[in-house]
Amino acid sequence: MQTPEAAASIRPPAHPDDTPQAELDQAIAELGVAKQHWLGVSIADRRAILAELRRDFGTVMPRWAEASRRAERIPDASPMAGEEWLVGPYLIVRNLALLEQALADIERFGQPRIPGPVSEIRGRTSAQVFPARLYDRLFYPGVTARVWMTPGVKPDALASTQAIAYQKRPAAGRLCLVLGAGNVTSIGPMDALYKIFVDNEVVLYKNHPVNAYLGPLMAEAFQALIDWDALRLVYGGVAVGRYLTAHPAMDEIHITGSDKTVEAIVFGTGEQGRLRKQQRRPRNTTPISSELGNVSPVIVVPGPWSESDLDYQAENLAATLTNNAGFNCNATRVMLTHAGWTQRQPLLERLRTVLEKTPCRYAYYPGASERFEAFVRAHPEAERFGQPAQGSLPWTLISDLDPAAQDEICYRTEAFCAVFAETPIAASSPATFLDQAVAFANDRLWGTLNVSLLVHPASLRHAETAAALERAVAGLRYGTVAVNIWAAAGFGLVITPWGAYPGHELDDIQSGTGMVHNTLMFSEVEKTVIRAPFRMRPKPVWFPSHRTADRVARALSYFELAPSLAKLPGIFWPALNG
Repeated sequence: MQTPEAAASIRPPAHPDDTPQAELDQAIAELGVAKQHWLGVSIADRRAILAELRRDFGTVMPRWAEASRRAERIPDASPMAGEEWLVGPYLIVRNLALLEQALADIERFGQPRIPGPVSEIRGRTSAQVFPARLYDRLFYPGVTARVWMTPGVKPDALASTQAIAYQKRPAAGRLCLVLGAGNVTSIGPMDALYKIFVDNEVVLYKNHPVNAYLGPLMAEAFQALIDWDALRLVYGGVAVGRYLTAHPAMDEIHITGSDKTVEAIVFGTGEQGRLRKQQRRPRNTTPISSELGNVSPVIVVPGPWSESDLDYQAENLAATLTNNAGFNCNATRVMLTHAGWTQRQPLLERLRTVLEKTPCRYAYYPGASERFEAFVRAHPEAERFGQPAQGSLPWTLISDLDPAAQDEICYRTEAFCAVFAETPIAASSPATFLDQAVAFANDRLWGTLNVSLLVHPASLRHAETAAALERAVAGLRYGTVAVNIWAAAGFGLVITPWGAYPGHELDDIQSGTGMVHNTLMFSEVEKTVIRAPFRMRPKPVWFPSHRTADRVARALSYFELAPSLAKLPGIFWPALNG
């Protein structure tokens, strides 16, 4: 159990100083020369680089997780420290392994091998990409993922849409500025890996000020890319970012962050920026890709849930808010429930109980308190849970929102802190509820990054409900649609493309444009669809009550670094005792 005293006593790691302009210019000049050379680096050499990166990252993993734990004021030996292993080292080494496999496939077959069947679903070509390996089936039992392509892509032509940067090597190299994210420590490094190995670009990587303390560790782990002149690391805040984004040497910009930051880069700030946006007249015309967050919905389909089902799903829902102190772009922000469902209130009561038992977290991300206050000012009836210490925020639920309310802050603004809401929708049947919930999520909620649905298997024995679920999966305009699993799995599986639903314009950017992760290198992605059992066993490691999450996440990271059957007991034993 986290105590206020334990959190307050933790000394956060030091941050490097901002990079001087002369060093920024030198890094840009070196990459400007190297970008052409990178195009000619052979696949064999790239695979060797990735193998070296895995070895080197293995040496920094414990220091990476420890620095992140200290920065987020998580007490030593707390199971919560497992987060810092899971969303940091584990995902990065998984990304490196999947990229190495993809390049091996390109070397042998011409494009990455799709591990599952390719078929047409509701007029879309769909490829099953997960599970990809034997141990995926062991660690994620019953979980599958399919990637749906944009209209017009036919199954027999799918291979031609993969690994475009390798099938049709560009004549000129490109330099991409990657602006790292501050909330999840794997995001920035994996964005850089995507640009280097999937898009075939060299990268100038600006560490985010929030987690710039990881910069020296990233430099140590990614030294092979620095030696090959494919990567340079720099530091700084708004001033450095403004200088780099406006630099004429940049061929592309990629950012994971805020839509407001993208608007500032593209159109500028203040009244002039507002007018440029209104007139669709960019000040900065450098191509930009982005992942920018979401008011993430969870659609709770009414059904015959047992008492234990209610307990499980209450903790599942709580986990989607409390993970990473609520600083996730895929955190649940609005639960959509059936107003007449007899188990709606029992589910909410159990959710309240879980939130009360879950230790409050240090609000390490800038602006969290101000965002929190904006939501509770708009909703003074908001329920607060837990005993927050200084610098922490209470878990906060705003229930029974009016689905017809206009200008509702919970529908149009991403809280990005410890706040979420619940909206009951009246409907004559589960199928009708599903149709209405899909329309609400598509038309009323801001963003298109990810959506989750919870549906009991008994509900799907009714043909009308089963048909409505398939309509929902097809009709939801989100980059990741997850059934019976937190949509964050679309981020965590890594092989799956991660990003907004296609179609956002710069003057209404919402969740952004483009995809990352996507280690099978698809170029015509519409969405990812993930399905899982209604209740997963063992208990998911991200559940707040998991007693051995730190041991499981550490063991998973070392397994991914070097898979071995001998390591499986060290994963399954603590997992079963979580």
